[in-house]
Amino acid sequence: MPDQSGPPDGVGILVPTGMLGGGFSPETITRGISLGADVIAVDGGSTDSGPYYLGAGVAKTAGDAVRRDLRLLLAAASSARIPLIVGSCGTSGTDSGVNWIAGIVHAICMQDALDLTVAKIFSEQDPGQLMAQLERGRIHALPPSEPLDAVTLRRCAHIVAMMGHEPIEQALRAGADVVLAGRATDTAVSAAFALMRGMPPGPTWHAAKIIECGGQCTTNPAAGGVFARIDHRGFTIEPLDPDTACTPASVAAHMLYETVNPYTMREPGGTIEVAGARYTAIDERTVRVEGSRFEPADQYTVKLEGAAVSGYETVSFTGIRDPQILRSIDEWAEVFTKALTGRVETVLELAPGSWGADLRLYGYNAILGELETDPATPAEVGVMLLVSAADQQTATEISKLANPLLLHLPLPTMSYLPSFAFATSPAHIDRGAAYEFVLNHVIDVDSPTGMFRLEMEPGHA
Repeated sequence: MPDQSGPPDGVGILVPTGMLGGGFSPETITRGISLGADVIAVDGGSTDSGPYYLGAGVAKTAGDAVRRDLRLLLAAASSARIPLIVGSCGTSGTDSGVNWIAGIVHAICMQDALDLTVAKIFSEQDPGQLMAQLERGRIHALPPSEPLDAVTLRRCAHIVAMMGHEPIEQALRAGADVVLAGRATDTAVSAAFALMRGMPPGPTWHAAKIIECGGQCTTNPAAGGVFARIDHRGFTIEPLDPDTACTPASVAAHMLYETVNPYTMREPGGTIEVAGARYTAIDERTVRVEGSRFEPADQYTVKLEGAAVSGYETVSFTGIRDPQILRSIDEWAEVFTKALTGRVETVLELAPGSWGADLRLYGYNAILGELETDPATPAEVGVMLLVSAADQQTATEISKLANPLLLHLPLPTMSYLPSFAFATSPAHIDRGAAYEFVLNHVIDVDSPTGMFRLEMEPGHA
C-alpha cells in the first residue's frame, strides 16, 4: 500500500452502496477507482431493521449477497492498493458479525490469491464492566430513555458500543488493508481515512454524513454509490452511475435523514454544524459544498446499544372479503378482541397483562391505526394477529384459541357464519424470541479507542 503519511490536497472516497450486500454494478466501482479513490468505505449494518439482529447476534443480509459485494470490493481495493473499510459488520456490529464478515473475507482472499492484512475491531461490551461505569455515574440516558439500572444491563443479550473514527484510524495506521469494524457510526466509516490524512473535520464529517447511504443523496437512489472528494475548503460529490445526478437539493436533503435537527448532528467527539453550508452545482451532476463546521465536545461519549428478550411471539394471517364485515371492520375488531380475551381468561386462566395480542388490519389502518384520516371501506382486508407471551408455548396456545375466530367470527347482527382465508397452513407461525432495544444511552470515556479491541490478521494469500 502506498505511503499515507503526507498531507494530500484532497482525499477521494468511494462508497459503492448504502449497505454491504445491497448490490451495485461492477462498472461503478471501476469508475470510482478511475476518479481517484483513496479509500473504499461501506456500511455493513444498522439498527433500522429493529432489535432482533442485535439481540440474536445474526445478520439481516444474505451471505451470498455479502460475498458477491466483498469479492468485487476486495479485488478493486487490492488492485488499486487502497484500503477497504466496512463498518457495523453483520448488521448490528456484534463480535459474531465481525467474525462472520472476516470469515468471508478470508475465504475470498484464499480463493482469489489476495495478500491483504485484515484488521478486526470488536465493539461488544461486557455488562460487568459497564456496571462499574454505571456506578461511577458515567452512563447517561438519551431522550426519551429512562436512567439505566443494573437489572436492564443484565437483561441484555448483546451490548455494543458505537465507535467513532479513532479505532478505524488506529487499524489503518497499524497497516490494515481491510478494516472490519464492529458497531460504528455510519459517518465514521467514511470519515476515518480522510481525517487520518489531515482533512479538516467540518467538511469531512459533513461529507461522510451525505455519502453514508450511497446513492440516496442522488436523483436516483437505486442507481448505486457515490464518489466524494474532500479537500481543505469543502468537498465535491457525484454519483458513480453516469446517468444519475447529484443536485444541491438532493445533497442538502440528506441532512434531513435520520437527524433530529437538519443543521446539526452529534458524533462521539463533537457536533457537525451545517447551517452555514453552501451547496453549489459544479455541473449537471456534481455538487460542491463549503462552509461546514465541526464543534468538538467537552466530553467524548460513546453510544451504547443493547437488546433484550421481550417475550415470545406467534403470528397468524387471514384475509377478509365479506362485504358486511368490511363495512363494520372496526366493530368486528372489537368483537374479536373481546372474544379472544374471554377465551384466554377462561381456558388458559392467564392474568391480564401477562400476554398481548396485536390485531393489525392491512388494507384499512394497519400502518397508522387511529391516526388514519380516510379509512374508506376496503375491498378486502388482511388481518394479522401478533400474539406475545412470556414463553413460546403460551403464545402458540393463544394463537390456537384465536384460530376459529380468524376463520369464522361473525358480527353479532349477522345471520350467517362467514368464512375467511388463512394465508398459510398451519395458520400460525411461531416466531420465537422477540427482542426490544433497552439501551439508548451514552458513556463518558477517557479514550476514544479504549472500549474497542483490535486484532490484526496477516495477509491471506
